[in-house]
Amino acid sequence: MGNVAKVITVAPIGFDGHIIEVESDMTKGLPSLQIVGLANKSIDEAKERVKSAIANTLLEYPPRRLTVNLAPAELPKDGTHYDLPIALAVLTSSGQLRQSELAHSAFAGELALDGTVRPISGVITIAETARSAGLTTLFLPTANVAQAHLIKDIDIIGVDSLKSLYLHLKGEVKLLPTTITSKEETSKRKSSPLLDDIYGQEQAKRALTIAAAGHHNILFTGTPGAGKTMLAKTIVGLLPPLSPEEQLEATKLHSLAGTLIDDVVRHRPFRSPHHTSSQISLVGGGVKPRPGEISLAHHGVLFLDEIPEYPRNVLESLRQPLEDHVISVARVSGRANYPAHFMLVATMNPCPCGYYGDPEHECSCSTIQIINYQKRLSGPLLDRIDMVIPVSRIPNELLLDKKSMSSKQHDEAQNAIALAKQKQLNRYKSSMKNNSSLSSSDIKKLIPLSDETKSFLDSAATKLKLSARGYFKVIKVARTIADLTGDEQVAIPHLAEALQYRGNS
Repeated sequence: MGNVAKVITVAPIGFDGHIIEVESDMTKGLPSLQIVGLANKSIDEAKERVKSAIANTLLEYPPRRLTVNLAPAELPKDGTHYDLPIALAVLTSSGQLRQSELAHSAFAGELALDGTVRPISGVITIAETARSAGLTTLFLPTANVAQAHLIKDIDIIGVDSLKSLYLHLKGEVKLLPTTITSKEETSKRKSSPLLDDIYGQEQAKRALTIAAAGHHNILFTGTPGAGKTMLAKTIVGLLPPLSPEEQLEATKLHSLAGTLIDDVVRHRPFRSPHHTSSQISLVGGGVKPRPGEISLAHHGVLFLDEIPEYPRNVLESLRQPLEDHVISVARVSGRANYPAHFMLVATMNPCPCGYYGDPEHECSCSTIQIINYQKRLSGPLLDRIDMVIPVSRIPNELLLDKKSMSSKQHDEAQNAIALAKQKQLNRYKSSMKNNSSLSSSDIKKLIPLSDETKSFLDSAATKLKLSARGYFKVIKVARTIADLTGDEQVAIPHLAEALQYRGNS
């Protein structure tokens, strides 16, 4: 009794974390455990878990009045990962552990009633924050260790139970820093369609290759059954693997969302939310802010099939993240920023029945229906889509053609995309930056145009009535086309092809 015990843990708030000191003080009085410091319901319930876990570990739960404070008190705290540090604080204030045995370490984990330690979400944020605070060791549930190992320069020790951790801290049975063997080979992606599986559609395939190479947003329009959705799903197999930095960011987001807690995101995300999805599920938020679909698609693809069917307010909420590659979620309980650098791939029919403009199938929609349907995509949202590609129907007699039972076209596209990505890496010195993410000042510095080329672009932009954003998007797409062909300078042919893909948007 006397000294206040202190145990370090981390509160993940938004995409960042804050060091939390779990303080415990034991005084005379009726046996009780009071937790203060802006804790929510899940932390308040930790009292019963901590009591049972300590008792079932055959350690002594002190029959005194205990006060646990989570400092700083003004930060909102949420989650079950406070169980383990609260239990250690109780054991320290009752004299069963010494404060020196907890030095330079952080702890996080959920306790079961029998004292075993269950996995938690947000471990990458916890590990990053602990390392930044100068701590040397982090104790986590064993199931979370694979993710935490993405963070270097801090020892990660997996814990199976409160008993094993207690024996380690007392120096009786040492736990060793966990090493991870790569699951790279065992974690294969579900097979996605190949370019060669799609008959015809050469312009759409070319556009898809350009979009994948420069991370450009793309919209396919056309009649039902023309192959729009299949084209969109092909893009996953065209994109290059995630770089280590991208793996870290993607895994961190999936861990914060609780969708992946025991492994690493090894493949580019492909998120395909249904058109009935709410605005919060898409952009993130909620009572306790969590990443939404656009953040879970970070460094990957957000696929919106039949985009006009999504509620207008949901689509309009994409405008800011498409521009800034980050989403700010402000709620009464706090504010959270999540990265959202995704590639938007969308499809749409030209009208409600789907056959407007089809030479072989008569459209049954009235003019007003067609106009209203196409108006569901606002001008500002369309302006943020780099490429709009019409997809026409393939004659039925070609569908069972056996000539293209290979992956030659897909392999060639993959190789060209890899080379274009390498050119961008050399140019921007970062795997996180690509042609689509250039600002207007970047374009002026990094993509010089000759007088003749600029004159051609200015003339075309005037005729097509391009906005300033559309003007710069044409240059970005042209830069990607030049990268695919291995050209150092953006020339008129590259711009001419890029302008084709703008349509009249």
